[in-house]
Amino acid sequence: MPHQPVQDRGRSLGAPARRARRPSAPLKLFVVTGPSGAGKGTLIQRLLERRSDLKLAVSATTRARREGEAEGREYYFLSEEEFLERAERDEFLEHVVYVSGRYGTLRSEVERAFAEGKSCVLELETKGARAVRDAVPGAVTIFIAAPSFAELERRLRERATEASGVIEERLEVARRQMDEAGEFNYTIVNDELDRAVDELERVVDHELMAKMRT
Repeated sequence: MPHQPVQDRGRSLGAPARRARRPSAPLKLFVVTGPSGAGKGTLIQRLLERRSDLKLAVSATTRARREGEAEGREYYFLSEEEFLERAERDEFLEHVVYVSGRYGTLRSEVERAFAEGKSCVLELETKGARAVRDAVPGAVTIFIAAPSFAELERRLRERATEASGVIEERLEVARRQMDEAGEFNYTIVNDELDRAVDELERVVDHELMAKMRT
């Protein structure tokens, strides 16, 4: 069966607009979530390549830096002590413990995007996404799902950026997270990259235009 357009509470969405320049629109906070291995980061990267009106908020973490990662690009890498100090000063919009470390969204990252006149995109695991949803009225939550758990496991094992024990822990968490998709505004199945990016952009266009009409 061909894929149906993304649904928002029963409303069908059209194809994403293709235009070099977009009219000024109110700023939004987009929260992209889902299990490890679903392809959240790749979809966001491809979306940002298409649009100049969005900015990714770089998260902070205490986990070890992987080969090829750079400070301030993939993450802000903090010590446990510095992370907890910042949390105590309420510098995080949300922060959670996930598998191998602490993760959090710095309020300053979201404020920086808005100051540049851009809507902000967050890439979060599901607990953090729910925290932002509850804390920020109007935040748009988008769940990215793999087509199956078997495919999710294949992607994580092929990525092989962590020890096998950590991968098993991520898979256990991912199995639970796949049942949480209904808690978020939209679900996009990432089974074919270009189509999934189109759906993600369709959501962004729809939400920005809806904000302009209100």
